[in-house]
Amino acid sequence: MVEAKRRLTVAIVGRPNVGKSTLFNRLVGKRLALVDDTPGVTRDWRAGEARLGGIELTVVDTAGLEEVFDDSLEARMRRQTERAIERADVALFLIDARAGVTPLDHHFAGWLRKGRTPVILVANKAEGAAGRPGLLEAFELGLGEPVPLSAEHGEGLADLVEALLPYEPKPEDAEPDEEAWDEALPDPAEEGAEAEAEEPAPEEPKALQLAIVGRPNVGKSTLLNALVGEERVLTGPEAGMTRDAIAVEWNWRGQPVRLVDTAGLRRRARVDGKLEKLAVADTLRVIRMAHVVVLVLDAHAILDKQDLTIARMVVEEGRALVIAINKWDSVEDKGAALKQLRDRLETSLPQVRGIPTVTISALRGQRLDELLDVTQKAYALWNKRIPTAQLNRWVRGMVETHPPPLVEGRRIKIRYMTQVKARPPTFAVFVNKPVDLPEHYVRYLVNGLREAFEMPGVTIRLLLRKGSSNPYAED
Repeated sequence: MVEAKRRLTVAIVGRPNVGKSTLFNRLVGKRLALVDDTPGVTRDWRAGEARLGGIELTVVDTAGLEEVFDDSLEARMRRQTERAIERADVALFLIDARAGVTPLDHHFAGWLRKGRTPVILVANKAEGAAGRPGLLEAFELGLGEPVPLSAEHGEGLADLVEALLPYEPKPEDAEPDEEAWDEALPDPAEEGAEAEAEEPAPEEPKALQLAIVGRPNVGKSTLLNALVGEERVLTGPEAGMTRDAIAVEWNWRGQPVRLVDTAGLRRRARVDGKLEKLAVADTLRVIRMAHVVVLVLDAHAILDKQDLTIARMVVEEGRALVIAINKWDSVEDKGAALKQLRDRLETSLPQVRGIPTVTISALRGQRLDELLDVTQKAYALWNKRIPTAQLNRWVRGMVETHPPPLVEGRRIKIRYMTQVKARPPTFAVFVNKPVDLPEHYVRYLVNGLREAFEMPGVTIRLLLRKGSSNPYAED
């Protein structure tokens, strides 16, 4: 039996601003990591899948190595990078060939030599004559022959493949002996021996894409760490710590989950600088790709203007929305806080009634199972489909109870209705005069759908189409 090949895990390490994120994006074939000339852009390590020269890779981008050992942000970033190196099969140690070998490069080369993870030395920005002196200096580091490449221009990747080949995981090709085959096969001479039909393997459930969003410093990263049970992303008192959207593959009660921590979203007028704009754009991309979005609120500032802006954004994108009120253990008047939340939702988001809300403490790990239960229910509703026959029986009852208004003395007629897609539930309503059907009657139908088919808190879309007859009506 031939086992499936395991992916080679490769961690990209080096001092700040040597091109680690540029190489990461080049290998995974997407602009997943934020790239800027400012040192220290990457803070948390992030992983992506790649295929390079036939080698299946899991590539890990890390924060720049700093010689700091206190409790500062830089020291916490260093500890995250150390964890990534320990988990990797091989580390790519990047230097800047144009800048030459620095004392910091020497220091970290010595540190990497002492570790258990094999190291490949990579001289980035080696294109042209400007990179040649640095390429020669790289031999001083004692890590073998450097691999020259240009991550920005994609040059030298063939040499990188050659350097990675010795570390490629090999599948186990051991064949069972004849005795093992004899024991495994039924004896045809034995009375009643039958070869049992092999049952097909059940399909694995698809991963739930779960995004964690909110304003800065409300506890998004703390929540992700509490859910996965390890310090996967950096946390601390500093606001705006998370920049890249960090995805973590996880499993909860047999359901694969792809958790994504995102940068905090401030009001547009307060967004300052290129890096923050890139981080905001990355968060918006994550929201568009998500199935369910958990909007984390600070219990001491529930649903302010920016929270409502984020909630509307999620609803307009058609994602399933769950609200998590964090730091609930420190709230004194819990009843008043919940009443404030319900009032704000009712007045500011009337188009999506019944948004599920869970009070949690990410720091203490309180009510996280309940949050995940609610998330699963929201995901199921987001995927819900309703048979056309049920929809048309329901819409006839709605029209009889409250007929559409008259337009120029003639009644608007709703011919029939059908669900055209899920994720979110989207329905086509065929009307003789779709342009004249007023907005308040559309809301009447949406609210009726939500109540009759038990779809609280999920975005429902109605598409008005012109139709003269019902193709589902019996002759």
